[in-house]
Amino acid sequence: MEHEAINLATTWVGWVSLAVFVIAYYFIATEEKYEINKSKPALFAGTFMFMLIGVYYAINGLNPDAVHDELEHLILEISEIFFFLLVAMTFIETLLERGVFDLMKYKLVSKGYTYKKLFWLTGFLAFFISPVADNLTTALILSTVLFTIDKKNLAFLVPGAINIVVAANAGGAWSPFGDITTLMSWTAGKGEFVDFLYLFPASVVGWGITAFLLSLSVPAGEPPFDGAIEKKPVVLDGGLAVVYLGVLTIVIAVLGHTFFHFPAMWGMMFGLAILKLYSFHLKRKGKNSFNIYVNMEKVENDTLLFFFGILSAVGALHFLGFLQYVHHLYDLVGPTAANVSVGFLSSIVDNVPVMSAILKASPQMDTAQWMLVTMTAGVGGSLISFGSAAGVGVMGKLRGIYTFGSHMKHAWTILVGYIVSIIIWYVQFEIMGLY
Repeated sequence: MEHEAINLATTWVGWVSLAVFVIAYYFIATEEKYEINKSKPALFAGTFMFMLIGVYYAINGLNPDAVHDELEHLILEISEIFFFLLVAMTFIETLLERGVFDLMKYKLVSKGYTYKKLFWLTGFLAFFISPVADNLTTALILSTVLFTIDKKNLAFLVPGAINIVVAANAGGAWSPFGDITTLMSWTAGKGEFVDFLYLFPASVVGWGITAFLLSLSVPAGEPPFDGAIEKKPVVLDGGLAVVYLGVLTIVIAVLGHTFFHFPAMWGMMFGLAILKLYSFHLKRKGKNSFNIYVNMEKVENDTLLFFFGILSAVGALHFLGFLQYVHHLYDLVGPTAANVSVGFLSSIVDNVPVMSAILKASPQMDTAQWMLVTMTAGVGGSLISFGSAAGVGVMGKLRGIYTFGSHMKHAWTILVGYIVSIIIWYVQFEIMGLY
């Protein structure tokens, strides 16, 4: 039996919790300034806000079962995302350990491509890898590739970095697991697997327009490469097989979620079991095997804990009654205008809490509108450098090169692509009904 929560938005616990959230989010947004990882304030806020709610219920002699029910639902929602990302990151770390991405870097650098060709290749790879590997991981890998190509040419590095961030976010928008926001929408049942694929035209054309405008500032010529010094890396035993197992794992997760209504993470955990068995197989064959637990140690646990904390904090705001105001916004301006504005909001406030708040509020929208807000939350995060996990990650990788200031000089190109994406969505979904 579920117990109905009380609206506490205007009580002392509501105001104090909101203050805790705002202060925590300030430190999340300024993690570079204070050198505090964003998982710390997020995790503190998410757990502490529910502690405050528990204290309020105890002081006022209220039945705590409503809080218990909310936490049970929240744990279920978070665990689906948490374990999905854990497995995906473990596969990526295994591929890194096997040297698969080192070989990719070498092949790109050693071909003698021009700066412009490398600009388009890294963007293309970001757009098509992120739907499988997630936008943050893709952006981190390819920004490393970019820096390997040429460490000093800012005229190439800055537009190249922006291109990777935009491509990774746009590529993640049309895949149910390419971005945390799309993963949240998919696991919340706001669209079937194929529904997200219909966002491909809007995503690819929007990125293409931005990439073309950025490419105009990329210099001519080609980066230096000395084949006598830079040796071709060797992929360790089973590297290619891990690629195939990763694809198989994604397929199993999708099919299980689609046909059996399993949580997507269940198929991912099954894929992890296969990966562990494969490492055992390599060891029995006397080959150079890998240790899953060693690779798991390299997983960005701070990222996982950040998601746990921020989703818990938004869950607390929902329980307190604050997200009812989201309903009022949608009623006031209509779903299309509200969803377009979400893109601009997610560029200032990270798209994860924005999307979490909308899903918690759950305004009445059809599939087309849910696809729009999924796209705008993901793609809109590119408008400002720290508006998405991919942008924050690349800022860390290319410290002093890809900065807020260097990004904003080219932000108009991203805005043009964002507007084009919305126009294509409108024509495809609203006028032609092709979804």
